[in-house]
Amino acid sequence: QVRLVESGGGLVQAGGSLRLSCAASGRTFSSYVMGWFRQDPGKGREFVAAIARSGITKYADSVKGRFTISRDNAKNTVYLQMNSLKPKDTAVYYCAKDVGRVITTTPGRYDYWGRGTQVTVSS
Repeated sequence: QVRLVESGGGLVQAGGSLRLSCAASGRTFSSYVMGWFRQDPGKGREFVAAIARSGITKYADSVKGRFTISRDNAKNTVYLQMNSLKPKDTAVYYCAKDVGRVITTTPGRYDYWGRGTQVTVSS
């Protein structure tokens, strides 16, 4: 069983920064790909970024160059540093664990999810 708890969301002005954290329980955390997704009301869950155990990363084109995903396997924590935030980044952000060890962007490939943290960017 894996439990994921996100934190670090909030209200920020356009151009500002936030750092999201995702604390994971479970001994196998370090073996799997971890990802961040986001969702607006009435829309599907959108891939944001993912990181493999090796540190290899993948980003959505919409956040490339602005967001950075990282992980600390010793602390069972994955982070999402978000810079140059835009109003269109407003969403609930979810941390998730992939079923495997190869990065995927499909939500259906992630088997454990946190409850999400709200990020609101004002113009």
